[in-house]
Order: sequence, then structure tokens, then C-alpha cells
Amino acid sequence: MTPRSARGRRLPIARHGALRSPNPLLQMLTVVGVIVAVVVVSGVSVAGYAAVGLVSDFAENAVELDDAPAAPPSLGAIEGPITMVVTGTDECEDEIADSFGGRCKGPDASGQLNDVNLLVHISDAPRRVTVVSFPRDLMLPIPSCTREDGSQTSAMRKQPLNSAYSYGGLGCVVNTLSSLSGLSVPYAAKVSFGNVINITDAIGGVEVCIAGGGMRDRHTGIDWPAGIRTVSGYDALQFLRTRHGVGDGSDLGRISNQQQYMSRLVRKLVSDEVLSDVGTLGALAGTAVKNVTPSDSLANPLRLVQIALAAKDVPFDDITFLQYPTYTDPADVNKVVPDYDAAEQLWAALIANQPLQLSGEAGKNDAVVVVEPPAAEAPADPAVVEGETPPAEVPAVPDGTVVLPQSITGSTAAQETCSVGNVPG
Repeated sequence: MTPRSARGRRLPIARHGALRSPNPLLQMLTVVGVIVAVVVVSGVSVAGYAAVGLVSDFAENAVELDDAPAAPPSLGAIEGPITMVVTGTDECEDEIADSFGGRCKGPDASGQLNDVNLLVHISDAPRRVTVVSFPRDLMLPIPSCTREDGSQTSAMRKQPLNSAYSYGGLGCVVNTLSSLSGLSVPYAAKVSFGNVINITDAIGGVEVCIAGGGMRDRHTGIDWPAGIRTVSGYDALQFLRTRHGVGDGSDLGRISNQQQYMSRLVRKLVSDEVLSDVGTLGALAGTAVKNVTPSDSLANPLRLVQIALAAKDVPFDDITFLQYPTYTDPADVNKVVPDYDAAEQLWAALIANQPLQLSGEAGKNDAVVVVEPPAAEAPADPAVVEGETPPAEVPAVPDGTVVLPQSITGSTAAQETCSVGNVPG
């Protein structure tokens, strides 16, 4: 198989400089993963789910959101679109602090930052899942937020996205992304460093693909050859944290690397290896609910099952991972600012429930390539004169489909991508 760009060629793209902020973090459990965990527990019945005794664990630290929906009236797939924020924080739990050295115990140690930020949108019928990743160093307005003690923070005109959690917790991250997108966000969940390790261990790891000559990053301890590699536990966390080991060493490239992991995680979760193994299912379900901090709206088991039923049959072609479009911040080359015009086309399409078609690369800053199976040799076209290059085929755009701008990079779960390691091939 031959790695290549999403459209078969490389285009010149703006490079986002290697960011200088402290060691970031992890990526994990998109809501798709949470949903699958819920589906496997609720597959027999809601009573079976409740009997596992996980509901109280899941609800113990639930967070209240401003846009919380009413309690679900009855069992059955939820109606209408569903939007959720999933954030990953760089919390240094006691059991892992020694593994992260200065990040957790040295002079660079700091409070929790929301270094991974995902907005997950499940459309109304027909159901499609769109996962939008936002750069942690995206400079944008942060609205007034309510702290845990009930006090209010002041609205800020321009701050990095990954500072929102430190101002007002999960609710502040939700309010910030809701304001940016114009979408109501009634559901949210948070995972941390240790959560990622526990969850990936529960499913026996995830296969990832490394292209080029391999991946090397002294900041995360990675020194891996090219090829397919199963990562779990601490290795999975380091793969998701690596910035210097992939593409051009930028945070935008790291997001593309994380999206490869998410896509492969989705395929692993719905594979026979997981779905047909009762022990793995039980471990996954128990680990997921004990390692995810949900919003109050997600802590209701009936609501969880409803969301699961809404998303469980979405085909891989309709699960899309996108990166929010940005420009380099004129005030700081190590930061980025929103490309509002390009993003508006995405938000308008989601609100209007229109299918999306990608036109951009699979990832930012040369971080990932699409793996294409060898193409079968096509019969000669009699209309093409020998020696001439046949015209390129222009893919048809179905009626009602929105073709996203090239500045919005991404891929679908049906596409296989590889992360381009920093070791020359």
C-alpha cells in the first residue's frame, strides 16, 4: 500500500511553528468510544446496565452545564441532533506523576489545562458523526464562566483555548466552544493522563501506523520504527502526546496524529475482537465509566443509552474527523487564531443537517498520509491519444452535500491513515 495525501498529491500549506508551551498531553475516548462502551453494556437491556452498578460511579463527579437538557422521558433513540464536548486535561495523578518528571513536579508544573478539545456532533436522521478537534493554542474569546464555588469569571477577549478549564472547569470549555461554533452543547465529558492509560489497557491497545523512517521524540521517550504498532497504556499516552515526533513538530500536526488514533480506536471498538469478547466488553464498560468525568446530562443511564442508540449504526464513511481551520496569530507566530469564514461553512452545514465532503488534506503540516490500496489497472481509454496524460477525474458532489474548504483538513473512519514520523525514510 502506498501512503499519499488525501487527494494523491501534496499541496503547499502554512506551517504552524513548534509551540513552546509545557508538555501537552493525551487524546482519548471520543464520544464515539464512550457510546460504544455504553452500547455494549446496554445491549441486553437497560436493567442489565443498571445492574452492573456503574451508574453511581459515573455520576459521582458529574458537572452541571448551562445548556443541560430535560431528563429523558422514555427509552428509545434520542430525537434531533446531539452535540457534545470531550476534553482531555493534563492532570498529574499521583500514580503517574513520577513518569512525567518536570511536567508534574518540576518548575514547569502548573494547574490543569484542557490541552485536547473535541466537539462531537451527531446529526439528526440520517445520523452522521462529525468530530472537530481544536488546537490548544487557539487564541479566542472566552466568555464569563461559573466556577465550582458559584462565582463568575470575567469574559476575556483573547486567551488560549487550553486555559479555559483553569478558569471555570469543564463548563467553561463547553461555553467557549459553544460560543465559537454557535451550537448548543448539552453534553460533555473529561478524561486525563491516567484515564487514557486505563482505558487503552482495557481494550488491549490500539494499532497505529507510522510512515517514513520511524518516530523519535526525546520528550516522550518514543523511538519506534516505521510500520504498524500496537500501543496501550503508557505507550498509547505518549503516542498521543508526541509533537516533536510527527510531521513538522507542531501542535497542528499532533492533532492529525491524534485523529489517526481516534479513527483506529473506533474500528477497534466495533471489531469482533472487542464486541465478541464478553470479558473485554465488561472491562471496557467498567473502566470507561470510572475514568470519565461526565456532565450531569450524561450521568443519566437512560440518556446514555438513547445517545448510544442514535449513533451505533453510523457507517465509517459517515464518521468524520476534522481539524478546526486557523491562521497564524499575527501577534505571536507560536499561536493560531480562528479562520471564521471557513469554519462558518462547517457550522452552517451541521446546523442544516447537510452531509460533508472533504477537499483538503488528511492532516495539517505533513503529519499524516492516507494509505491507498494498490489500484487495479484500468483498461485503456480509446479516447486518449497515446503519450497524453488523461484528464483527472473530478469527484461528483451529491445534491445537498457541502464541500468544505481546503483549510479544513481531516479524514473519515473509513480511510486508513499513517502518521509521518520525523525520522527520514
